[in-house]
Amino acid sequence: MNLGNYKGSPVAKLLQQLWNDEQGQDIAEYAVMLAVILVIVVGTIRLIGSNANNVFSQVGSAIQ
Repeated sequence: MNLGNYKGSPVAKLLQQLWNDEQGQDIAEYAVMLAVILVIVVGTIRLIGSNANNVFSQVGSAIQ
């Protein structure tokens, strides 16, 4: 990351620290993994939920 003439400014130093900090990358990777897992879980719950609703409806109809 080339900051040109702004190397002495506090903002540039902060940006340089954030750019070089590997902990921030780890947090971002965990956030992406969490988002993917949540999408999978929500999709699975919606799929199972609709199938379960159909099964219970069929059982309820058969009992009557």
